[in-house]
Amino acid sequence: MAKKAIETVEAVETNVEETVVNIHTGEEPRVYSVGRKSNKAKTLTKRERKAEGIGLEEAKATASYVRISARKVKIVLDLIRGKDLEDAKAIVKFTPKAASEVLAKLLKSAEANAINRLTNPLNKENLYVAECFANQGPTLKRIMARAQGRAFRINKRTSHITIVLKEK
Repeated sequence: MAKKAIETVEAVETNVEETVVNIHTGEEPRVYSVGRKSNKAKTLTKRERKAEGIGLEEAKATASYVRISARKVKIVLDLIRGKDLEDAKAIVKFTPKAASEVLAKLLKSAEANAINRLTNPLNKENLYVAECFANQGPTLKRIMARAQGRAFRINKRTSHITIVLKEK
């Protein structure tokens, strides 16, 4: 009986590790222990991403707490997603929306981030808008006085906008 118990313990100890594919690169399986709470692949730290060279082929710019709703920003973002940098600038310049001014500034910032890097600067002619998204920020809640002593709520929405440029 004791011999059988020892064999099962050895069998359990040999099956402690399992391979999980890295979600950032999609290649090079890593080994993680099974004892984790989640079966999802472990996200890498900033230091690990830098050591493996992940994220060197992209440049990012983010604008936080912009006083325009994410719903209105997404209309213009859908127009420039996947376009070349110069085309995206032209589209934003001639789009009559409130978000266009903010997005033009953000595109310019992302371009500067791509070109002025110390390590591995990107070529301006090959840049395109790889990702762009707007998330909802905190809502400023205000009150507007109405007739007969009533008060109506006004929601002033904010958003966080991110643009990622990559080389073709």
